[in-house]
Amino acid sequence: MPIPANFTLAHTEVGPLQDEQVLVRNLFMSVDPYMRGRMNDGHSYIEPFMLNKPLDGGAVGEVIASRAKEFKPGDGVTSNFGWREYFIASPKDLRQIICEVHPLSVYLSALGMPGMTAWVGFNLMDVKSGEVVFVSGAAGAVGHIAGQLAKLRGCRVIGSTGSAGKVSFLRDECGFDAAFNYKDGPLLEQLTLAAPDGIDVYFDNVGGEALEAALSALRVNGRIIACGGISGYNEEKPRPGPSNLFNITTKRLTMKGFMVRDWLGHQAEFEKIVGGYFRAGSLKSRETIVSGIENAVGAFIGLFQGQNIGKMVVELT
Repeated sequence: MPIPANFTLAHTEVGPLQDEQVLVRNLFMSVDPYMRGRMNDGHSYIEPFMLNKPLDGGAVGEVIASRAKEFKPGDGVTSNFGWREYFIASPKDLRQIICEVHPLSVYLSALGMPGMTAWVGFNLMDVKSGEVVFVSGAAGAVGHIAGQLAKLRGCRVIGSTGSAGKVSFLRDECGFDAAFNYKDGPLLEQLTLAAPDGIDVYFDNVGGEALEAALSALRVNGRIIACGGISGYNEEKPRPGPSNLFNITTKRLTMKGFMVRDWLGHQAEFEKIVGGYFRAGSLKSRETIVSGIENAVGAFIGLFQGQNIGKMVVELT
């Protein structure tokens, strides 16, 4: 598990603005579980972070000054220059957003990487109306959006999470048909109670015991959307794999992993569809907001301690 001593808060001067450059002040920055993999010296999702260099990640900001025709002061933008309050960038590294959408932090949640991850996962496996979908880590940034998108497709949705309050959130606010606290008992037993006839699709954010339970609960020709494995991100040694992987053969299962960045060419389609749901009020986006860049490390570590409901976001004030 990372500790605060692994991080340093540094102060630096932002250099003078050159032609074809834009100065941005960040308003919100993202902390995400995938960042943990980039803190290892080896290939993970993408290249590792560099020691004694700024981290990066999703951010929403406001243009303060511009010497590029593409942007003007006051424009809202998203970027991958998180973990800092100000930065200078080229226009190609920025994406303009609609500032009338509120809160702007939604561009880091339902209308950002987590929302697109959930949307891509279901498109990848062609999830259909009437199917039973199980989502692990269901109260997290991706999970609570994934469950709602499955409901909008006409599915029956079951979620696992880590507290009674999160169970209520999934049922009462996100419209899950069933939800349970995986800490209350054997996960497979609770999943079987929620889906006695089995499940068709498993959206995996956790790995480990949740994946093993899903392999037992999946029906013939079921599908696994392999999105993440947060249960093992801080393990010093790899855990043994599920003991029931042979179910993939006997049940003719399909398991597919994906990286949302491979789908960026579909971003306009995603924004039209999922943005439409959000604007219509049929898709809710929950965020846990932490204030101040000095608290970003605590927010990040909190992801692995279950401190967030929905997307964990740092507001830079």
